[in-house]
Amino acid sequence: MPARRTFLNSAIAILALSFATSAFAQSDKPIQMVATFSILGDMVKHIGGEHVAVTTLVGPDGDTHVYQPTPADARAVSQAEILVVNGLQFEGWLDRLVDATDFDGIRVVATEGIEPIAFSDDHDDHDEHAGHNDHDGHDGHDGHDGHDDHDEHAGHDDHDGHSEHDEHAEAGHDHHHHGAFDPHAWQSLGAAVTYVDNITAALAQADPANAADFYRSRAAYVAEIEALDKEIHGIVASLPSDRRTVITSHDAFGYFGRDYGLIFLAPQGVSTESEASAQDVVRLIERIRDEGISAVFLENIADGRLLEQIANETGATIGGTLYPGALSGPDGPAPTYLDMMRHNAMTLAQALGS
Repeated sequence: MPARRTFLNSAIAILALSFATSAFAQSDKPIQMVATFSILGDMVKHIGGEHVAVTTLVGPDGDTHVYQPTPADARAVSQAEILVVNGLQFEGWLDRLVDATDFDGIRVVATEGIEPIAFSDDHDDHDEHAGHNDHDGHDGHDGHDGHDDHDEHAGHDDHDGHSEHDEHAEAGHDHHHHGAFDPHAWQSLGAAVTYVDNITAALAQADPANAADFYRSRAAYVAEIEALDKEIHGIVASLPSDRRTVITSHDAFGYFGRDYGLIFLAPQGVSTESEASAQDVVRLIERIRDEGISAVFLENIADGRLLEQIANETGATIGGTLYPGALSGPDGPAPTYLDMMRHNAMTLAQALGS
């Protein structure tokens, strides 16, 4: 009898160990995540590390404004446990993509909680970047539990309400369904901390067993972000006050300009999908000549021919290539979000300060 009892005890122990091993293996399985574009994908990888498997829909050098989702994207979203989106109506194609899937995971709106820059009637003069940040627009949200509570940021990306955009379309800066706020909030390192916090909270919710790892990664990443913010403030502070106007292809740097005291002007509106009007181009050329603006900057996601034409008309030089909303490939100058922000600052300083 003792031998039989010993055998049964051993069998039970082995069975219990196999269940425990199975449970551990399941909890250690990477979280299946989808990020809508490369900047968000990079942030997710920094925080999630080995605990996540990330699919990025719009990859390096890709233009999210005009992206057309593929069947592979639909499969990835359908299988995702967490979907990370920018919000602020940036991904105009997103709702149609999600509606075509059976996605039932956590939907994280990375901009949740920031104070977005509001478009104003004088948007064509870009003055709103200096001080229309008093709208919070986030009442009634309770975190990252899913879906309906984020509608105004990510749930209406295909909203066709033209009435709020008409005055800007007439001025040649059609917002192309981006709504009332500038969606390019990642161009603020301060806002990037909010992005990171939202992603971290969702990961901890989905995988509590590894929450401590996520929050440790978050702390290290935020320290890097804050250090870079100080570095860029120092870089821009060295520029003369009369060399702080920047010409780019489209209006994507409002948050950067607000944070660091620069003025950004562009022939296109907030989306690369918009078309510059002849009137806007003429006014921009006149301003470049009047103010003696010496350099214009291409973008990795935009056709540079119009900027090259403007440079030829004004005698301005091409100051380099900026990265407004997509990382470079791994061998380029902006393979990560922090590399991108540092590259943009250095490129601006080198051209404007020379």
